[in-house]
Amino acid sequence: MTVPALLPTPLTSPVAASYARLAEAFPGLRTDEAVPGERLPRGAGWVGAEELAAGGPALDAFLAWDDAQVLRDYGQQARPDVVASFGLHRYAWPACLLVTVPWFLDRRVPRLPVRNVSFQRALGRMAVRVEEFACLPGDPAATLPGARVVADEEALRAEVRASLAEHFEAVLDGFGSRMRRGRRALWGMATDEIVEGLWYVAALLGEEPRAMAELELLLPGTPKPYRPYAGGAGFRELAGSEGADGAPRTTRDRATCCFFYTLRPEDTCLTCPRTCDTERVRRLAATA
Repeated sequence: MTVPALLPTPLTSPVAASYARLAEAFPGLRTDEAVPGERLPRGAGWVGAEELAAGGPALDAFLAWDDAQVLRDYGQQARPDVVASFGLHRYAWPACLLVTVPWFLDRRVPRLPVRNVSFQRALGRMAVRVEEFACLPGDPAATLPGARVVADEEALRAEVRASLAEHFEAVLDGFGSRMRRGRRALWGMATDEIVEGLWYVAALLGEEPRAMAELELLLPGTPKPYRPYAGGAGFRELAGSEGADGAPRTTRDRATCCFFYTLRPEDTCLTCPRTCDTERVRRLAATA
C-alpha cells in the first residue's frame, strides 16, 4: 500500500514548535502534521488510533509485534493480557506527549480524537491532524483557525484532561477486552503514562522540577482524582537517595502495574508499587 508523504508542517501550526523541541530532546519520537484535507498515513507499519480503538484485526497485528518481541527477548511466551498491557504502554506513552508537551512548553492544548492520530512505532513516528486547540488570552496563536481561548491556567489544565480523556476513552475500549482489567485499572495505566511521559521528557529538556509542579496541578489525585483518571502525579521524596547536590531524589508509585514481573520477577520498574523504597535507593545509587 502506498503511504502518502506528509507535507512540511505549515508555519501557522500552533504545535509545530513544541513537536520540534520534543524531537530534539527525544530523537526516538518524531511527530508530523497533516495539512487540512490530507489523510494520515496507513500501511507500511502505520496504524491509526481509531483502528486500535476498534479492537479488530489492526489491533491483533499491533499486539503480534509485542508477542514476538517478548518471545525473542525473554525466551518465553507472555500471557495475552500481559502482551496487551505492553502494547497499550507502547502506544499510550508517546500519544500522551502529543497533548502534554505543547501544553507544557507553549500553553497550547490540541484536541486529538482517535481519527486524527496515526502511529509507526518501528520508526518512532506519530502523525497528527490538529483541527482544534485551546490557548490562553494573549497567545498570538489565538487568531489561528481552530483556536479556542480559555480563561486561565486551570481552564487550560481542564482542556488537557478533556483532550486526553476523549482520546483514551476510545483507545481503552479497544485494548480493554484483551487486558482482563477493570475500567479503573485501565484509567490508572493512562494516568501513569500521562505523568511519567512528561516527567521523563521534561528531564531531558532540563525542566524536571517545573514539570513535576505542573503535573501535580494537572492531576492532584487528592482528595479525589479527576474522573476518569485513577490517581494523581503523586511525586514524593525518596529518603536516603540524595544526589550529588545533597537533595533527595523524587519518586512516585504507579497507579497500576505493567505485569513485567510475570517475565522477570526480580526486575520490576523503578516506580512499580512492587518495588520497595530500599530497592529504589539501591538502584539509583548504582546508576548515579
